[in-house]
Amino acid sequence: MSYTHGSDDRAHRRTDRGQVAIEYLGSLPVLLLVALAAVQIGLVAYAAQQAGTAARAGARAASLGQDDQQACERAVSSWLADETTCEQSTGDDSTTVTATVRIPSIIPVWNPIGDAHQTATMPLDH
Repeated sequence: MSYTHGSDDRAHRRTDRGQVAIEYLGSLPVLLLVALAAVQIGLVAYAAQQAGTAARAGARAASLGQDDQQACERAVSSWLADETTCEQSTGDDSTTVTATVRIPSIIPVWNPIGDAHQTATMPLDH
């Protein structure tokens, strides 16, 4: 068995390069999809964290007799504040605020993810 370096070897390397390029192009959409999914998961976590912050700020403001909705909106990032709502319920000695923050979507016209909800309770300041 003899192995020669010749035109057959060069032609084989050229087709290998083409095959690698095709394989790379085929895997690129999968890699992009994984990257977009990772960013979307990060946005879900961020919205949940912002909802918790808004709920605590709203409950703190409501316990002091201030406007809980305004405190909620000020507590979140400005790009999430427009779609943030807070609902307050007051008991005998405490107030509870539930904050709802819209989870932003990577694809702006399609948002099947929904909202993040967090609740916080604070004692009333008598």
